[in-house]
Amino acid sequence: MKIYQIDSSARKKGSTSRELAKKLLNKIKKSGDEIIYRDLDDEMLFVSGLTESGMNIDEADQTEYHKKMFELSNKLVKEIKECDVIIISAPIYNYGPPATLKAWSDLVARVGETFKFKSNGRREGLLKNKKAYLVITSGGTKLNSDEDFLTPWLKFILNFFGIEKVDVVSADQMALDYEKSIKDAEKQIENIS
Repeated sequence: MKIYQIDSSARKKGSTSRELAKKLLNKIKKSGDEIIYRDLDDEMLFVSGLTESGMNIDEADQTEYHKKMFELSNKLVKEIKECDVIIISAPIYNYGPPATLKAWSDLVARVGETFKFKSNGRREGLLKNKKAYLVITSGGTKLNSDEDFLTPWLKFILNFFGIEKVDVVSADQMALDYEKSIKDAEKQIENIS
């Protein structure tokens, strides 16, 4: 099995989402599994300078930035297509996703690679039969509340790619009771079979 672990916290040290994702990975991985690791804080580009809709720019019209953007996009698409299980750790920043996680989703959304348009104009995700785990943390935002724009968005994006099996591990409202939030998240990880 290939497990694709993606961390999106801007904090390298002391990141609760990163630590919980590591615990989750250790819980689900088996001997012989291959781990593909991506730290979005290390190398992320933003979709920029497009001249038409979609991720299409004639090669002759591509700037150096475009070439780097497409190279990274191709890597990210390959990583997600090849995996069986995805773990995405994400803190809620200002009620939504980290900018790097949004950039990741923009680079992975490729027509004919991760989704397609059907004859009726509706979209169909192409990444079937994958399982995703989301590790969501927040200081004050309650998960799935009216203020949580990360969790429903991330579930929607994964469904858009065709990934429908999505489980969530959360440590939310850590500012109110950090120890309880962490214990609850660790218990959620223990209960994953």
